[in-house]
Amino acid sequence: MPHESEFLRTLDERGFIHQCSDFAGLDALARRNEVVGYIGFDCTAVSLHIGSLIQIMMLYWLQQTGNKAVALMGGGTTRVGDPSGRDQSRKLLSVEEIEANKDGIKQVFARFLRFGAGKRDAIMLDNAEWLTKLNYIEFLRDVGRHFSVNRMLSMDSVKLRLERDQEMSFIEFNYMCLQAYDFVELSRRVGCNLQMGGSDQWGNIVTGVDLGRRMATPQLYALTTPLLTTASGAKMGKTAAGAVWLNAELFSPYDYWQFWRNTEDADVGRFLRLFTLLPLDEIRRLESLTGADINEAKKVLATEATRLLHGEQAANEAAKTARETFEEGALAQSLPTVELPRAEFEAGLGVLTAFVRAGLAASNGDARRQIKGGGLRLNDVPVTDERATLRAADLSPDGVIKLSLGRKRHVLLRPVPAEKNGSAA
Repeated sequence: MPHESEFLRTLDERGFIHQCSDFAGLDALARRNEVVGYIGFDCTAVSLHIGSLIQIMMLYWLQQTGNKAVALMGGGTTRVGDPSGRDQSRKLLSVEEIEANKDGIKQVFARFLRFGAGKRDAIMLDNAEWLTKLNYIEFLRDVGRHFSVNRMLSMDSVKLRLERDQEMSFIEFNYMCLQAYDFVELSRRVGCNLQMGGSDQWGNIVTGVDLGRRMATPQLYALTTPLLTTASGAKMGKTAAGAVWLNAELFSPYDYWQFWRNTEDADVGRFLRLFTLLPLDEIRRLESLTGADINEAKKVLATEATRLLHGEQAANEAAKTARETFEEGALAQSLPTVELPRAEFEAGLGVLTAFVRAGLAASNGDARRQIKGGGLRLNDVPVTDERATLRAADLSPDGVIKLSLGRKRHVLLRPVPAEKNGSAA
């Protein structure tokens, strides 16, 4: 049955929907613009990575279709650690680390959501506000009595860990209780009636729906997205050098543009729907391109996705840099740049160390493997000697050394005076 609300219709047409606890009920709420939906983001790193982008886009479309979006920071739940999809417990972070991570994570949301005090303005909350104030005995009596251990053991986040004979700590076992309680608390505080998330969160989310029913909240709803993988089955958001972070200081706008430019042909249409705002008719035109023409669609994807996250200027500069580098053969000074003390060049900087410092190899061993495979280039010349060193004589007339991984990832090394700290530009 077709969805009547713009919210569900938009999500469905763009490929966001995997599961829903009650399509008819949620559709009716959304048709009246009465949905208050939230997604939780635990503060496990200083930035979210691209795997979280599909969730952020759901919040974007929720607000754009006339409903209210809630971004929930997991300042409380991060102290426990989500066991979903993991064989080992997450490292327990200090309160100071969690707060620092939260500050980094917050940066991205203003790009996608309009925050304010209006009825349909987005809001940001932190579950530490209520979770850290809970009295354990009262929580067990008032909330814990509504949870069935039998059902909790059947949840994938628990069952899969136990089936693989991997230990689960008691603190992790409590995570789904806290996430469910978040849903109830948000219902009481801001009238939240929808929790969204990835398909791996389905069990935790419907546990919150059930807890709301038992604790007499208004009807709550669950909505999840599909597990996001590439057409070849690879996990979305990983590169040879690590995660694709959303914060520019960890993953430059140029690298972000290149990540999307390198999309597999079969994924272009799907990613245009999920990660850009282009009209569906234009997306259908772009995904119908074949042969070499599909590269034009990939450039559009890269520019549109980069524009959403980093802004118009950064997207245009990234596209210009790529064009100069790949199509015009120029050494674009706007390539990602890593500054290193000049003394290291004067002493002789090992080529393996250089590629690791540039973020083009994860370790010296990784760099060695890339050299053996012919994947590393120095000033556009293949590196063949893993014991080679970089010296001032290797600098171009522009005062930089160009390092390349394959044909699509490039970084400039620039020597700077000893008193200036090295940093990624």
